[in-house]
Amino acid sequence: MPSNKMPDREETLDKHWHLARNDHEISLTEFELALFRGYAAFSRWMEDCTACSHTAPENCNGQDYAMLNLIRLHDRPKSISDIARLMNRDDTSNIQYSTRKLMKAGLIEKQGNTNHKRGVRYQISEQGIAATDRYAAFRRELLVPLTQKISDSEQNMAEVTRTLSLLSGIYDQAACIAACHLGPEEGATLLNEG
Repeated sequence: MPSNKMPDREETLDKHWHLARNDHEISLTEFELALFRGYAAFSRWMEDCTACSHTAPENCNGQDYAMLNLIRLHDRPKSISDIARLMNRDDTSNIQYSTRKLMKAGLIEKQGNTNHKRGVRYQISEQGIAATDRYAAFRRELLVPLTQKISDSEQNMAEVTRTLSLLSGIYDQAACIAACHLGPEEGATLLNEG
């Protein structure tokens, strides 16, 4: 007698494609797609929370505010290399551009030897403290209650954090290996872009 049970949707979808030829590649590709979607949603959240808190000067965006919050981390001044390390970024010119925007907006201040780039650190200003406090208040009001609805949210987020940290290292290592095997034309393109 045939079953009236509908097949599980996971069983009916063909997830094979050029990036996903076996079960492991399917899992990795599904993770990467979720990461793309998660990053896009997180970026929208940062932009909207920044706008919602009415703290962003016109030319400062969510990424700038992410950096502003990191500069405030532990209320210790940060250098460009500290910021780059915390954000796992190597585009120092873009980080410098963001710090200039934050300084122009009065949200951070230079500390240290301002005549030499190496000695400069950035610290949050009083205006920056007020701005990040407003951002944090909206985050607590809008985002935190939603994440608390996830069962075992702290444990789940800790596990996801560990996994993402591990995968960040794996992707960095794979990028390093790929960079070592670039042909002369691709390598020249990367050098000209950097």
